[in-house]
Amino acid sequence: MTDMTTEQLLDVTVNVNGVPRTASVPARRLLSDFLRHDLQLTGTHVGCEHGVCGACTVLVDGKPMRSCLMFAVTAQDHRVTTVEGLCDAPDARPCATGERMNPVQQAFAECHGLQCGFCTPGFLTTVTAYLEENPAPTQDEAREAISGNLCRCTGYQNIVKSVLRAAEIRTERLGEDGGEAGYAAAPAARHTSSSANGGERA
Repeated sequence: MTDMTTEQLLDVTVNVNGVPRTASVPARRLLSDFLRHDLQLTGTHVGCEHGVCGACTVLVDGKPMRSCLMFAVTAQDHRVTTVEGLCDAPDARPCATGERMNPVQQAFAECHGLQCGFCTPGFLTTVTAYLEENPAPTQDEAREAISGNLCRCTGYQNIVKSVLRAAEIRTERLGEDGGEAGYAAAPAARHTSSSANGGERA
C-alpha cells in the first residue's frame, strides 16, 4: 500500500549565482527553503513568510522576487541571484578587507545602512535591481524603491543614503568598464559573510 503521507520528490535544476544547482525536493518546497536548506545559501533570510517584509528577496532573471512566495519548481531553468552572488557581478570590486563588493554592498558599508543585518540581503538585492532600471534616483525615488522592504533598526535614513551612494559608485564603475553591467546571472557562486551581505545573521 502506498504511503499517502510521503510527498513526491522532484528533481529541480536552477541556475543559482551562475552555477546550475540540482536537488530533489518536495513539489511544495519554497524557493527560500530550497536556497537555505538544500543549497546552504543562508544569506537569503526569511522573516514574515508572507511576502511582506522583503528579507527573502532574490533576483530571478534579474528581477526582485520574494523567495518565500515562490515554489522552487517554478524557478526551474531560471537564473537566480542571491546576496552571495552579488559580489560576482561585473561591477564588483575588492574592498579594504579583500572581499569583493558590488556598488550597493559597498555603499551600505560606507553609509552604515545596516545594524542587525537581518533585513540587509533583501535590501541589497532590491536596490541592485532597482539601479538597473533607474541608475540616478532622487531621494524620493530612493525611498519609494525600498518601500517594500522593512527594517526594524535603522530608521531608513542611512539606507536611503546608501541607495544614493550606490548610484554614484555604480556610475563611476560603469565609466571605468565602458558600460558593462548586469546581475541576471553571476559567473560563480561565492559564500561570503561580510557585514554588507548581512551574513552575520543566518
